[in-house]
Amino acid sequence: MHATDYLKNPTKQDVPPLVVLHGGEWQLKQSALRAIVTHVLGGDEEDDLSVTRFPGKETELRSVRDELLTVSMFANQRIVIVDEADEFITKHRDSLESYADEPARSSTLILNCKSWRKNTRLAKKFAASGLEIDCSELAGSRLTKWLTEQARDQHGKQLQRDAAGLMVELVGTGLALLDQELGKLAAYTGDRDQITAEDVHALVGGWKAETTWAMTNAVRDGNVAFALQCLDQLLNAGEAAPKLLGGINFVFRKLSQATERSRTGVPLNVALKDSGVFPRDIDATAHYLRRIGRPRAEQILARLLRADADLKGASRIPERLQMERLLLDLAGTTPATPL
Repeated sequence: MHATDYLKNPTKQDVPPLVVLHGGEWQLKQSALRAIVTHVLGGDEEDDLSVTRFPGKETELRSVRDELLTVSMFANQRIVIVDEADEFITKHRDSLESYADEPARSSTLILNCKSWRKNTRLAKKFAASGLEIDCSELAGSRLTKWLTEQARDQHGKQLQRDAAGLMVELVGTGLALLDQELGKLAAYTGDRDQITAEDVHALVGGWKAETTWAMTNAVRDGNVAFALQCLDQLLNAGEAAPKLLGGINFVFRKLSQATERSRTGVPLNVALKDSGVFPRDIDATAHYLRRIGRPRAEQILARLLRADADLKGASRIPERLQMERLLLDLAGTTPATPL
């Protein structure tokens, strides 16, 4: 079960005596741990003397087992958590399998690890009588779904799909940072029910985001010198080329979509609006597409895909040169070549 599914209704089922949390998303693990502690003990882990935590790298199974078998003076149940438990699991796998056959009924053992091989005997025993919670990182539609649900459930806001996509491009996939930015956006939008891409554009990302937008606008307007200057500032500040490509993708994929729609007879300005281009940018964007011409506009998506492949290792050219060439190509200042 993925943590996002578990957290929707953590009290739906009783917590068994064996729990494993695996994966690399810290925010999900902390949320799942809090939910388990609250469900089992009715309180907060930090204030509950019935919760014991062990560092997995330095702990022997005997110490954990003794704690599990100790009767709590403060509650009917106790929770024992082994953090960074990968080495602990490897070292004590046989003994953990034996414990899984007859776990202490008044205690809950939680193994907090990064990897969890589901084809092992231990994993199968946990699956049969325990609870496995997958806390792996979210991506793609699962991540945007989490964002929209978090905005609705925690902040009472409707996060537009474009806005969710833009947040991921600017902030990354870390849920803690994304949730922090959602809180800022909820406060920023005040009484408004919706959080739009323009809200995200205005608030999220700081000067690097603003410089990225300035760079894409300069490409659109044919101001190549300024676009390259912005790129230089961002790279010198440590901004990763793939992240910058994400911002460029967010802008220019919409232009590719609008170009395709206009081929069916939809007026260009309407196609741009339907593709999600900000209203204030529609006229300038329409001028850009007319300036570079339809044959080149139809190559935008292919050019973006090639840039993505090149940054992932398909090209040995330095990333800075790859990015500079991409900006020149999108600006329409280099000869158009088949892709």
